[in-house]
Amino acid sequence: MKLQKTLNIFTLITGAIAITVMSIWIGKQAYTWLPPQAAAESVLIDDLISFLVTLGAFIFLGVTSTLMYSIIFHRAAKGDLSDGPAIEGNLTLEVVWTAIPILLVFWIAAYSYQVYEKMGIQGPMELVHLHNPMGMESAYAAPMEDKETRGQRDTGTSSVAASPSLPLTASNLVPVENIDVVAKQWAWVFHYPERNVTSTELHLPSDRRIRLALKSEDVLHGFYIPAFRLKQDIIPNHNIDFEFTPIRPGKYQLTDSQYSGTYFATMHADVVVESPEDYHQWLAQAATNKLAPAENQAASEYAQAASQSVKTGWATVAPGSAPLVNYPG
Repeated sequence: MKLQKTLNIFTLITGAIAITVMSIWIGKQAYTWLPPQAAAESVLIDDLISFLVTLGAFIFLGVTSTLMYSIIFHRAAKGDLSDGPAIEGNLTLEVVWTAIPILLVFWIAAYSYQVYEKMGIQGPMELVHLHNPMGMESAYAAPMEDKETRGQRDTGTSSVAASPSLPLTASNLVPVENIDVVAKQWAWVFHYPERNVTSTELHLPSDRRIRLALKSEDVLHGFYIPAFRLKQDIIPNHNIDFEFTPIRPGKYQLTDSQYSGTYFATMHADVVVESPEDYHQWLAQAATNKLAPAENQAASEYAQAASQSVKTGWATVAPGSAPLVNYPG
């Protein structure tokens, strides 16, 4: 009997170790399921996702292994159709299976809030109630500053402290690049005050703090770049400052994460992250181009539908005029 108990304990410990190792391995694989980490903030999100996958895998494998063990080693003998022993109430077991899920929920909530606080992404309700979060460390979204502060920002005299948990630069202060972003039905328009350049393609210098001034001309839009793991709602009649740090050169996609009308699926733009030297070279070259209407897929599709002799579908809002840009992308 003592030997059997020892074997049961050994099996339990061995199984727990195996499940733990396998869960950690599965959690590490979660990093490969996601787009490349193109912004410093993406590290925080990917670590959180890996943690959730690891925890979910541990629970799934633990429950499945227990069921399989019970089915294989503790099933009734062949021909035994009798009822099992009547077991009622086990206070210890009930406390354990109630306390563990509660502790897990608090653990997940605390970790998630820590990531949320570091990124400092502000949602629409906070903006509506004019709530200004304090102590944000990373991707910071806030209502428009006063004119004096904004004037300092445009002259490049302000700086942002980098979060120690994010791989920004060796120092605590990084250069800030200011870009104005206008969202409208159905186009993204980017303005670079440094050279007075307007584009429908978002160019960003790598390893530089980016501060976007987000504005909507009509309805609710959502600024979302999956490779950056960043999403910010853009509220009409609210100017929102939004910060992040690109760290991986390449071309990525910006989409509208909010349904903004019939042609919202066409509302996307390329995001080009390049070295600071290439970025400033592109700015200088784009500044020499004259303003010209950019290609607008929503306007083209709307014009094509309007020219058809037979009207199909519901009436829709006409897209805004194609923006005038120095660089159409």
